[in-house]
Amino acid sequence: MIDQQFANTFAAEWIDCWNTRNLDRLMQHYTDDFTIETPYALKIYPDCGGIIAGKAQVREYWETALSKLSALHFELLEVLTGVNVVAIYYHNTVSGKNAVENLFFDTDGMVKRVVVTYSN
Repeated sequence: MIDQQFANTFAAEWIDCWNTRNLDRLMQHYTDDFTIETPYALKIYPDCGGIIAGKAQVREYWETALSKLSALHFELLEVLTGVNVVAIYYHNTVSGKNAVENLFFDTDGMVKRVVVTYSN
């Protein structure tokens, strides 16, 4: 079970990495073979089915997305915990949408899978 203190610390770091565009620091939290499922991936890679696999491929996707969203800024709304998951509920000030980033952790405390959902 992930405790709230770990989740809060992780979420604060995660938000800061995005808002400062520090992908090097952000990528340190993920396994080499992690996957992300997000509808926004379809905007950059229409044939991916919304799933990108592998740290190098996800980093390339995030670099491309950040290059198109120079004013991207996340505001943390809430942090939730589960057995091996941290859910980061945040507001994207550029799109005006809220999102939940569900980050699933392995036994070494690294993120192995991410599922992202958005408000309409």
